[in-house]
Amino acid sequence: MHIHILGICGTFMGGLAALACEAGHRVTGCDANVYPPMSDQLRALGIELIEGYGAEQLALQPDLFVVGNVVSRGNALMEAVLDAGAAYTSGPQWLADHVLQGRHVLAVAGTHGKTTTTSMLAWILEQAGLQPGFLVGGVPLNFGVSARLGNVDAGRPAGVRAPFVIEADEYDTAFFDKRSKFVHYRPRTAILNNLELDHADIFENLAAIERQFHHLVRTVPASGRLVVNAREEALQRVLDMGCWSEVLRFGARKEEPGALRARGEPHAFDVLRGSLKIARVEWSLLGEHNQLNALAAIAAAEHVGVAPERAARALASFENVRRRLELRGQAGGVEVYDDFAHHPTAMRTTVNGLRRKVGNERILAVFEPRSNTMKLGTMKALLPWSLEEADLAFCHSGGLGWNAEEALAPMGRQAVVCDTIDKLVARVVAAARPGDHVLCMSNGGFGGVHARLLEALAAKA
Repeated sequence: MHIHILGICGTFMGGLAALACEAGHRVTGCDANVYPPMSDQLRALGIELIEGYGAEQLALQPDLFVVGNVVSRGNALMEAVLDAGAAYTSGPQWLADHVLQGRHVLAVAGTHGKTTTTSMLAWILEQAGLQPGFLVGGVPLNFGVSARLGNVDAGRPAGVRAPFVIEADEYDTAFFDKRSKFVHYRPRTAILNNLELDHADIFENLAAIERQFHHLVRTVPASGRLVVNAREEALQRVLDMGCWSEVLRFGARKEEPGALRARGEPHAFDVLRGSLKIARVEWSLLGEHNQLNALAAIAAAEHVGVAPERAARALASFENVRRRLELRGQAGGVEVYDDFAHHPTAMRTTVNGLRRKVGNERILAVFEPRSNTMKLGTMKALLPWSLEEADLAFCHSGGLGWNAEEALAPMGRQAVVCDTIDKLVARVVAAARPGDHVLCMSNGGFGGVHARLLEALAAKA
């Protein structure tokens, strides 16, 4: 089958493209914004990438157009597809029809930590010899790719399904299917990691997102398992709407029968079930959020037969994901990091993780409010809170419909706002001094700011 993917450089659609290639399909695709790491991965697979959405791509005559949720009515290629009566489907539906059928799907949902937790879970199953398939919204360093089919056979007993681990996003499926992506996946194991207001461009309020999460809960069979963060009131409200599966809670702050919790620091902790120690994790990751992510992954892996002690050993060699506090380089005695954080809670968590690592050394947080939610200004009032552990904050305000200087005013001279990347780089480099840590946060390419900072810092030195 020849499929042509619209929006192929998104993290989900790029992973889907990799799976389709591995399955033997011919894959081409197009996008308006092509940037690493997904563009590098696709080119390495030999996938032809076309810049833009020109209607002339209809001449490729694929068997099926697979449409990403970045595409809307008015898109020239999509309009041509509709006029021609050509066959099309959404990415999640294609995945459900061609990859997930017959698999034991382990889905990782939540406002934060989906990519990291999905990667942890896939690595645990890999180390246990289960050779899982996976699709992650990033590039796990242990695997070097964001998706693979896995070994469907792998010597499993009859009736035992091959595992497939997937990052389960609540964002809508496509312009013609406004359900959340994750309702297509039909998981047997589902992690509900946390739940906050996000995607304000499509969800009116938190209750609307809770309803979508309950739609996911409805798809889990009675023999399935829901792995649920015990600290999240919003997730309890989701379960209160109705639950038909086993629930294993994690992260409770005090002993709770059957639930998993941690005892110790995030980089070295015991895993407890109730009051009983069942495993110990010692690894390189920092932050309480990663401690919670680990508990969730251990609980989910147990549902496909991986003992918690074995899962914990696997996490000792977990290398995290690209763009998760990833050190991009050092110049002039200044370290430059890249991170995908874009929601205020994620930004605060990321800054805190770096603070735990560097102690009292200075952190210069460089960010752009790029997500649809942040562009709307829905959470602008939370920005000072999200950045309070940084010594200085630099905001790229280009393209915003709200006043970033006004939103960051509570930070006083600690915050700097620039409307171009050039000005941003100049201000950061002028402020930076040896021993500093520059943390760049964006869910996009950020205009190549990391390389530009390193180049300018080297020139300054």
